Amino acid sequence: MAELIDAGPAALRRSPLAHLEERMRAAGVTGERGVSLTEWPFITMVSLRVDPASAAAGRIGSVLGAPLPDHCGQTAQSGPHTAVWLGPDEWLVLSQGDGPELAAGLLDALAGDPGSVVDVSANRTTLELSGPSARRVLEKGCVLDLHPRSFGPGRAVATQVGPVPVVLWQTGDTTYRLFPRSSFADYLARWLVDAMSEYQGPEVP
Repeated sequence: MAELIDAGPAALRRSPLAHLEERMRAAGVTGERGVSLTEWPFITMVSLRVDPASAAAGRIGSVLGAPLPDHCGQTAQSGPHTAVWLGPDEWLVLSQGDGPELAAGLLDALAGDPGSVVDVSANRTTLELSGPSARRVLEKGCVLDLHPRSFGPGRAVATQVGPVPVVLWQTGDTTYRLFPRSSFADYLARWLVDAMSEYQGPEVP
């Protein structure tokens, strides 16, 4: 008699871009003009609102292992957690940890003070664009000045790539992570694959 196995909901979930995995892999380019696109699904994301001058903000910083960033473009990273500044009293917390557990810890840190903590992990997915040509691909449709004099590793802002609103985080010299809403992820991935296509051939003098 066959044994019934309870896979559980985690085993049944499907990322927003699973159907484009092979297409994104095939679009990758190696060498001096190299660029690649990969989805990092199921990263924990928590939306946080709190007065940055409050005692609750200090307690939340203790939970995260670093004070909340206090100006546009700044991130604060400690261990598996990264807090991204989105507004004067708003942050997106990214983590490799357990979403419900992190949200519960942040909610406990509020201790009844004004603010909100919401697990929004299902609201967005994560795309990583990397390689020597990554910045040039983004520059085809991003309104930001991405030159290293203005934007570099550790910087993260809410912006737009093509027609899609995203949170854009530069994690390394040639590596960027984009956080689109799940409903826009298919469009953005296809836009990026198309923008990458010119680097598959030799550079035109």
